[in-house]
Amino acid sequence: MNARVADRIATGVFIAIALIIISVLVGLFSFILIHGVQHISIKFLTSPSSNLLAGGGIRDQLFNSFYVLFITMLITIPLGVGGGVYMAEYARPGKVTNFIRSCIEVLASLPSIVIGMFGLLMFVTLTGWGYTILGGALALTVFNLPVMVRVSEDAIRSVPRDQKEASLALGITHWHTIKTILLPSAFPIILTGAILAAGRVFGEAAALLFTAGLSTPRLDYGDWNPFSATSPLNIFRPAETLAVHIWSVNTQGLIPDVADVSNGSAAVLVISVLIFNLLARWIGSLIHKKITATK
Repeated sequence: MNARVADRIATGVFIAIALIIISVLVGLFSFILIHGVQHISIKFLTSPSSNLLAGGGIRDQLFNSFYVLFITMLITIPLGVGGGVYMAEYARPGKVTNFIRSCIEVLASLPSIVIGMFGLLMFVTLTGWGYTILGGALALTVFNLPVMVRVSEDAIRSVPRDQKEASLALGITHWHTIKTILLPSAFPIILTGAILAAGRVFGEAAALLFTAGLSTPRLDYGDWNPFSATSPLNIFRPAETLAVHIWSVNTQGLIPDVADVSNGSAAVLVISVLIFNLLARWIGSLIHKKITATK
């Protein structure tokens, strides 16, 4: 077999694999949307859920999902980027650095249910908080931190070293070089990692099941005092997210329209993740253009 034939066969195999992956994704999304979009309405999105009666909505679960996502990324991104900067620019090769990398790899490979049990022990039981949004966000931070650290480190290392050396040659300090040269250049890849981490947060159920809980108290959306028990901004309250709600409805639901609520919730979850990713990439593109002065 000559090289040209081998190249054509390899190209055909890779194209076939890509088509299979695309077909699976299109089929999965089509199934979810076809069965779920018909159940989505303004009433469904703005009504509280019901445990016994038909016609309940997902208002609180949808808000909780975005709020847990916001709190989680507020913690994860600074820690992850900071860890990536340290590993790429400050960590010296040696046993300590290798040990840190091994710990990161172990954390990245842990199942979400293990993270949930760890969160139950650390952020629910030992702290005495009970089921809270903060506990869920901290557990998801542990879940996503290895991804952000590795992506940030790889993004910083991918920046041409000539840029860093030119900046240092001009007498600019190391930290100022990182802040003004390396991070802006690595921003698109870091943004991609943040979007991937956010997608995992939005669709996560196992970790939140043991940390944020299976219920949501009666919320007053006119009360924006974060210390009030009925405020949606209170981070020390239980919060059933949309992914957990889908699991709960399918496994423990007593309402007559279980299938309708489950399908509608799944469709909203998929559409929300898609919209979030598109908006994040658009905003990230604007920020990248601004900080790098590109058109």
